[in-house]
Amino acid sequence: MNDLVDAIPPREIARKAEQVGVAKANTDGLTLLVLAILAGAFIALAALLFTVVVTDPRLGFGVTRLIGGLSFCLGLVLVIVAGAELFTGNNLLAMAWASGLIDTRAVLRNWAIVYVGNVVGSLATVLLAWWGNIAALGDGAVGATAVQVATLKGGLTVGEALARGILCNALVCLAVWLAMGGRSVADKVLAQLKTQASRDRQGFDIQLGVIGGRKVIETLRASTAMRPASRSCSTPAPSSRSSLVVVTTSCRCGTLPIEIGLSASKVA
Repeated sequence: MNDLVDAIPPREIARKAEQVGVAKANTDGLTLLVLAILAGAFIALAALLFTVVVTDPRLGFGVTRLIGGLSFCLGLVLVIVAGAELFTGNNLLAMAWASGLIDTRAVLRNWAIVYVGNVVGSLATVLLAWWGNIAALGDGAVGATAVQVATLKGGLTVGEALARGILCNALVCLAVWLAMGGRSVADKVLAQLKTQASRDRQGFDIQLGVIGGRKVIETLRASTAMRPASRSCSTPAPSSRSSLVVVTTSCRCGTLPIEIGLSASKVA
């Protein structure tokens, strides 16, 4: 009975990780590419959900990031449960390589195909989001948030991007490791919640987000430039009786001016 309830012991997880690494390394190229494209799309959809969730900042930075992180868990849940191929999680192939079960060429082949597929899948999702005019949601606030996030990621120094990428990979690999220790789909889903919420709350970046940041900026700007705004956005001045003041800043997403709330503070 305990075998059906308890998590798989770490020693068995390590053996399972090695077996999975061998299987991934021996997967044919076309199958690997298709699964990688799906993984890129899954992560992009999760990033889109994250962007929508964090657009309203009135709960405060920490809480908003926590809720956004829980929303982003959708991406890794889809990757793990559906069996897609994500570059960050596939870094665990290093275990099978370290044990001498696969050679360096097989590892690099897997990483190269999966990385390219992830990029293709993520950019294809960006294109669909552009066609669907997702940037116009919330009177254009969602598009402005996406541009703001992408601008921040694209503006990172090499050192900052590298450090955040390493920290992100560590948490993603830990999430995959914990999922391997689960015996049911519910176990695998729960394994993602804390690790991925922690990743997003602390601002760690998945590599595709950093590397593709400028492409996302260009796409969203083109989207808003080609689609005129249906209405203008403005934020009325707060009433003197209000107990909450939302500090806003103006930004322009293509040709669409938008007000984004940045912080909130109490007034007497």
